Amino acid sequence: MSKSEPSDVEYAFVLNASEIDILPGVRGDLEDPLASGPAADLAPILLALVDRGVVEVCRYVPWTAPDGTDGCQPGPPISREDLPGVLACAQEWEYPDNFEWLGRLTLVLTDHYRQGG
Repeated sequence: MSKSEPSDVEYAFVLNASEIDILPGVRGDLEDPLASGPAADLAPILLALVDRGVVEVCRYVPWTAPDGTDGCQPGPPISREDLPGVLACAQEWEYPDNFEWLGRLTLVLTDHYRQGG
């Protein structure tokens, strides 16, 4: 994938990663039928971006700001071996009822991609 020319679907994932949004946010940048379709239709696209070194999939973990405010930040990347099983869970692709982001999946652009790779 050329950094400057992702497909519309790939762009939705790259945008989500640049915003460090939770995974369900990608649906807002997709057209139907993908926007409302099953996770099984989206997971292969995301896995291909992971395999090409564009994004990493992480879970939000607790974080404390320098001023002591509690928050969250992306944790370590989930291993490629574990991703198909994690992404197969439909719940990961839906917003949580309680709006709690801790433990939820997020996408992060890789350093390689941000540096033009």
